Amino acid sequence: MEDWTEKYRPKTLSDVVGNERALGSLRTWARTWTGEKPPKKKAVVLSGKPGTGKTSSALALARDFKWTVIELNASDARNQETIKRVATAGAINETLDMFGNYQDSRAGGRKLIILDEADNLYEKIEKSEGSASDFSDRGGKKAIIETIKITGQPIILIVNDYYGLIKGGGESLKDITTVITYYEVNTGQIVDLLRRICREENISTDLKLLQLIAEKSRGDVRSAVHDLQSLCIGRQQVDVGSLDALGYRDREKIIFDALRDVFKTKNIQNLRDITFSVDMNPDTFLLWIVENLPREYLAIDDLIRGYDAVSKADMFFGRVSKRQYYGLWPYACDLMTGGVAVAKTRNYGNDRYYPPSWMKALKSSKPVRGIRDSVALKLGRQCSVSVRKSRGFILPEFISLFQNDIHFACAMKRRLNLSEGETEYLLGEKHVHKLKEILECAEKTDDKQVEIENVRSDVKRDDGKKEMKVDGRQPSLFDF
Repeated sequence: MEDWTEKYRPKTLSDVVGNERALGSLRTWARTWTGEKPPKKKAVVLSGKPGTGKTSSALALARDFKWTVIELNASDARNQETIKRVATAGAINETLDMFGNYQDSRAGGRKLIILDEADNLYEKIEKSEGSASDFSDRGGKKAIIETIKITGQPIILIVNDYYGLIKGGGESLKDITTVITYYEVNTGQIVDLLRRICREENISTDLKLLQLIAEKSRGDVRSAVHDLQSLCIGRQQVDVGSLDALGYRDREKIIFDALRDVFKTKNIQNLRDITFSVDMNPDTFLLWIVENLPREYLAIDDLIRGYDAVSKADMFFGRVSKRQYYGLWPYACDLMTGGVAVAKTRNYGNDRYYPPSWMKALKSSKPVRGIRDSVALKLGRQCSVSVRKSRGFILPEFISLFQNDIHFACAMKRRLNLSEGETEYLLGEKHVHKLKEILECAEKTDDKQVEIENVRSDVKRDDGKKEMKVDGRQPSLFDF
């Protein structure tokens, strides 16, 4: 059975799902190559998570502009010698079209050089059956930089982690390339693609199933298409019940495996790649390490050295956040993985790891936070401010008044149309005994409002000066 990710790979840029802004920037850069002379920035870096359309965009761009493609991916040897032989030679020489005809670059004939997974240029040696095959990527970044400087052809570097590309010897790439960032694809756009595939394959399904597949993919189009194909093999109709047969990739399992590598090994070279295999920001992964560090390192000296490493990593992350200088990320990552790994002097038997405690706290408090935000939204509408300002500045004072003035609470219960749960939240545990009284008061006030409206309709005005009375008194603001 043909792989659907290849079968339905976009043929043109207009077919690529999501990331419209990135596609526009890529198209604009490609148009700068239509002249006789190369543009100032001869290479672009497509950066983003897997499955967001980076490689598909590069190949579709070549089709749109009728460029010949020279591609080096992670399965190829990409050391200095290979890059010079393949990419550099292609970058400085003229090109032939698919029929073998000569194309002059001055007349628009171009070759698009694509280097996939350019952020994973590290030494990689494999051995099998006594023979060694050297696929070393050493020197690759230097060769890429030299190629970009002398190229007469467009170059696209594709990375999952931009900072893995520029660290080490890749710092100068920042000055000679244009970075185009790809983001997670919108769930609705993924659903539209899945529906189109189902129509093409004559498969009957329901929208809820496609929405669940799209949500589980977390913006990864490729994984969503893979999951759909897994469900549809040998079937012409699938529904939500079919999800039981689908083995979704366990992202937390990857995190736990990464933690196990940090705490159980001391191989610094391998640990450098761990952070980029985990589907989360490095500063968030640091919190997982901090949570499990005292569970793993039982010897006090090992624990002290481990905390020293993570504290320094946290300091670097803080500087990144303050100064927006992401060049410090590699140092922080090395400290929180390699630094923690070499801090131990012995091996420990622990093999159970846990997510950060604040994640559990957020999960347990989610219903309460939902009620809080609902009240803040109602207050914000009354005061013409955002929910954020309402929650931060108005809500605390409103809660104080609500808890200490039962007449105010009764009036606000009716005016803001507060639910029983919202009223209970505003009262808090210490004042929850007032809940019944406030609910009864608000109900009586609602009945009185009906009475007032009836009185209003019966009132006859004498020259516009006759006053309306309610129960023998002038009605107050809260009566309305």
